[in-house]
Amino acid sequence: MSEFEQLVDGYRRFKSEAYVRQKARYDELANDGQAPPIMIISCSDSRVDPATVFDTTPGQVFALRNVANLVPPYEIGGGLHGVSAAIEFGVMGLEVRHIVVLGHAQCGGIKASLEGANLGHGGHSFIDGWVDIIRPAREKILASASDDPQHDLELDAIRVSLKNLRTFPFIAEREQSGQLKLHGAYFGIADGILHVLNDQTDQFEAQ
Repeated sequence: MSEFEQLVDGYRRFKSEAYVRQKARYDELANDGQAPPIMIISCSDSRVDPATVFDTTPGQVFALRNVANLVPPYEIGGGLHGVSAAIEFGVMGLEVRHIVVLGHAQCGGIKASLEGANLGHGGHSFIDGWVDIIRPAREKILASASDDPQHDLELDAIRVSLKNLRTFPFIAEREQSGQLKLHGAYFGIADGILHVLNDQTDQFEAQ
């Protein structure tokens, strides 16, 4: 069985089991549309599926996944803004009440920030350009002679994304009014432990 056939086989199990159990929920979502209270911005890494980590139900989470769970600062000029468009839709269209930035251990995007993407195709590296979002954090960590720059940058990347979220005017307004709450979280692949950022101490605490 090929890798794609395994996917289709997984769909058949879903359709005959989980879908049947949740049929009423899917009917509700089809008829009424989605109204998720939470948006999760997480990494594209195959080992860190937010639906699995948080054991969510259909319609509970509006998910955005990209390399290293990064959010660029608010800007309106140049280029295509896929991440910003998803954030805009989540906040303004769906009116989510929480945004969670979920980072994780052993992140390849963070490794690329520290070492370069080095994917060997000889062309422009989209990854290197993307992770430049955290260049100031990377330079600060490298200058500090950190014992574990990979781990430290994984955590700081979450802080950078939260800071950049607050540069979006519609997010800053809603956070100030209490309509929206921002959260940082970090998942350890090997130990399965979730750490949540404490806004008061700026430290990640195990849950």
